[in-house]
Amino acid sequence: MTTLLIKNAKLQDQEGLKQILIENGQFSRILDNDAQINHQGDILDAEGGIAVTPFCEPHIHLDTTQTAGEPNWNISGTLFEGIERWAERKELLSIEDVKSRAKQTLKWQIANGVQHVRTHVDVSDPTLVALRAMVEVREEMKEWVDIQIVAFPQEGILSYPNGKELLEEAVKIGADVIGAIPHFEFTREYGVESLHYVFELARKYDCLIDVHCDEIDDEQSRFVETLAALAHKFEMGEKVTASHTTAMGSYNGAYASRLFRLLKMSGINFVANPLVNIHLQGRFDDYPKRRGVTRVKEMLAANINVCFGHDDVFDPWYPLGTANMLQVLHMGLHVTQVMGYDQINNSLDLISKNSARTLNIQDNFGIEEGKPGSLLILPADNGFDAVRRQVPVQYSIRHGKVIAETQPAKTKINLDQTEDINFKR
Repeated sequence: MTTLLIKNAKLQDQEGLKQILIENGQFSRILDNDAQINHQGDILDAEGGIAVTPFCEPHIHLDTTQTAGEPNWNISGTLFEGIERWAERKELLSIEDVKSRAKQTLKWQIANGVQHVRTHVDVSDPTLVALRAMVEVREEMKEWVDIQIVAFPQEGILSYPNGKELLEEAVKIGADVIGAIPHFEFTREYGVESLHYVFELARKYDCLIDVHCDEIDDEQSRFVETLAALAHKFEMGEKVTASHTTAMGSYNGAYASRLFRLLKMSGINFVANPLVNIHLQGRFDDYPKRRGVTRVKEMLAANINVCFGHDDVFDPWYPLGTANMLQVLHMGLHVTQVMGYDQINNSLDLISKNSARTLNIQDNFGIEEGKPGSLLILPADNGFDAVRRQVPVQYSIRHGKVIAETQPAKTKINLDQTEDINFKR
């Protein structure tokens, strides 16, 4: 029997230090630090850091990652030039190319405490090469990270030749989640029809749904209401996600108020991608420029499930990134003005607990006796401290095994005397 005892750990919103025992890959006991416990296995000292649930990446494109500047850089930084640059790079795709790049970014994610990933994979391709590659990656990396694959019709379902057939074939090959992009279809009618087809397919194959929805500054792009209405009709809300919904930031107050009633009734999930949304949206605006991020603050207030994702890492649409979820969270809190103390202190939920609900894995997620023994140790006093100082993941533990560790940097200044600086007051 493999066991790991973690001592001197804090749990968010609980007093005192705790010890956490993991046996056979599951949390078996969580006790006060001074409680007696019979343990013969490995011991890990959390050194007073906080134990939190693993980070989840609810929205990333691993088929495009690590391609920034290949063969050319996106000089304008716009969505449209990104599409042009990707068209050039797409000609070079192969199974090994996609696998190599995806695994590299997955390793970055693992190093940053991510243990659950939902990746959107372009299936507007008769060969489905990227999808086939990601199915192999999912199997080869499953010991260290759980991967959900979204069949993402980048060019549309009705607006791309054989779009319906390719989407269904992607599910047969191994996609876990069915995607759509209704605002990119040729007409509004095509967009609505594409959503009806996605629900038909999801019910046929018992799949989750994750739609690139209203990722545009057009305040008349309102496909999220159709998505929510269908989710409500078929009682599938917890299995349905609306990604981006950037147009929602431009809706008038009267419409938004009516819409939120439907969103709550439907129970669907939302993903905002603050790094990329703030970068790509508002490009047609003069001043004032819109922020281009959905209504996260209002969703939180309404108890609608919302979380943060990367969208892109080091690719033609977003040339930066190291797959660090705390960077995503930091940007997201700023641009959505979720900056109260309690909001920041609890904000790790936006990259963990809320994301787990979006991925529909919440029943096997959390630091509770009987659940999978996976957690992170952050060298911080609480969630607020972790976000403010952007601390590294000191230990990432998966099913009782340490799969990643980072020693916090030590900084000294030499003024009148040498002094250690830890950026605490």
